[in-house]
Amino acid sequence: MNRREFVQSSSVWAAVALTSGPLGAATSPGRKIKIALTPGSIGVVVKSQQELNELAHRHRFEAVEPRAEEIAAMSPEQITAMIADLKAKGLTWAAAGLTVDFRKDDATFRDGMGKLPRIAAGLKAAGASRFGTWLAPSHGELTYRANYRVHVARLTEIARVLKDHGLRFGLEYVGTQLSMVGKKYPFVHTMAETRELIADLGTGNVGLVLDTWHWWTAGDTIADVQALTNADVVSVDLNDAPRDLAKAQQKDNERELPVATGVIDTAGFLQALVTIGYDGPARPEPFNKILNALDNDAACAASSAALHRAMALIRG
Repeated sequence: MNRREFVQSSSVWAAVALTSGPLGAATSPGRKIKIALTPGSIGVVVKSQQELNELAHRHRFEAVEPRAEEIAAMSPEQITAMIADLKAKGLTWAAAGLTVDFRKDDATFRDGMGKLPRIAAGLKAAGASRFGTWLAPSHGELTYRANYRVHVARLTEIARVLKDHGLRFGLEYVGTQLSMVGKKYPFVHTMAETRELIADLGTGNVGLVLDTWHWWTAGDTIADVQALTNADVVSVDLNDAPRDLAKAQQKDNERELPVATGVIDTAGFLQALVTIGYDGPARPEPFNKILNALDNDAACAASSAALHRAMALIRG
């Protein structure tokens, strides 16, 4: 799909109009939430942290995903230069994606765990403080209780390593109803269940990755968000849902950029985050095919504009 077709066919293009003029007015000087660029969530492909930082700066993002393995391989001098580059561009770190695959066999998990201390040390040296991952909402072989035991054991091990390096660990539940029944045995798919899992880990450095899409599809409420504290939330994803489709029929990989349709109450969600004093990153994660088909600059422009538009909904 070329740029002209995108302009004509996609609701996400409306957000790009905000990149001139109103964009500056949309940024509240007292806002603690930082709009974040995580390239994989919007179809952007980069070759280096430097390239990613430049994209983030060019398109008025305020935080950027740390490329964990690249940073872990840097020399102390390179890390110092990277920190200086972030500061010069007015950027902070968003959450890094977890590099350990805990959903597969034990050999795969052990391989990831063997590398995790080095990666965690690299992120700590670079000043990053947040890791995030997601929880599969169903399993083909393990019952809920069996799967829960595996998650507690593996996630506790991961969380302890991250805690040793001063890092917070966020877990994202998947509330999409079609995903919950995608395999034989449903699993954790709501905020309450995820909080129970976090409590059973008991490491003190684990919280939520809150996604408006999963918050909405799971049937969670603004009151559920207001019951949290800033320490309970590690990272935030902002998305919207297609119109004219029942919640139970929404597909996880067919979302919209935040406030593109108004189906999800983004304003209420964000206001609740402000109420609890949330001061971390917020990124879009629409898995939108039209957005993914754009080149890097166009995808970043649309995403940044949508995030700024969402932040403009915050009162006070």
